[in-house]
Amino acid sequence: MTHRLIPLADIQAAHRRIAGRVRRTPMMAATALKTALPGGGPVILKLESLQATGSFKARGASNKLGTLDAKQIARGIVTASGGNHGIAVAYAGWMANVPATIFVPEGVSPLKAQKIEGYGARLVVGGKHFAEANAAALDLAKRDGLAYFHPYEDPAVIAGQGTLSLEILGDDPAIDTILVAVGGGGLIAGIASAAKAIKPSIRIVGIEPVGAPTLHEALKAGKVVTLPKITTSVLTMAALRTGEINFDITRQAVERVVLVTDDDMRAAARMLWMELGIAADLSGAASLAAIMAGAYVPQAGERVCALVCGAGPDGME
Repeated sequence: MTHRLIPLADIQAAHRRIAGRVRRTPMMAATALKTALPGGGPVILKLESLQATGSFKARGASNKLGTLDAKQIARGIVTASGGNHGIAVAYAGWMANVPATIFVPEGVSPLKAQKIEGYGARLVVGGKHFAEANAAALDLAKRDGLAYFHPYEDPAVIAGQGTLSLEILGDDPAIDTILVAVGGGGLIAGIASAAKAIKPSIRIVGIEPVGAPTLHEALKAGKVVTLPKITTSVLTMAALRTGEINFDITRQAVERVVLVTDDDMRAAARMLWMELGIAADLSGAASLAAIMAGAYVPQAGERVCALVCGAGPDGME
């Protein structure tokens, strides 16, 4: 079975549903830089690092919450996450005044763990990688009848993430290309679904770590694959396997996926902080890292939107 793109009407409904629960984040041109970026055209940053909870994940979690009835969420909600999705689900639980349990892999950022607990959620270390933490979350959901929020393989979550395209192209219809960091693939699936419906000529390019080329390898193989190991230190981009729905959407609507190193992302995060005053985590710096490292070279006159998808102190270190 091949999954179709998320309908634009569903993403527009998500945008209305999450209004007041999330922020419409600003866009700004990366200008007046000490070192010019490669390519001839402007790079426009979408500052989703200023989103509620510090990342785009608030969109998907808020939309998922809004699609459930009171009985479905009364027992509580549960998820697994490398950090940002967990914070967003904790935020959703806080908004709905229901208990939230968040399973995280070992090595989760202490700051992200603190933010999860700051929203009143229960934090549980569930394994070495996301897959192990997710299995523990699914077990709890089944055992206790909790509403489970998948971080990327859920149409409601994907639709919520897709609301970013409505804002990007609403604010700047001339954008030619959107660069998107990829973890499990929910963000790029949502952005591609909406952007291609609004502007069929637009290019969507994914960025993954060399140490977790999940979607890159799936596209090369023509099917979803499970990576034998993860070597990236960027836990928010460290999925062993993408979802079938994410893969199908990406195969239809994403031009390509390029790879960057962890050091590339660190350099980009540092540049964002030192030259633009933007505090991004490594995943948030991935789209700019692709340009800085030459993994994606804009054409002359190409108007590129680099999504800064998450906040963090990585550029300050």
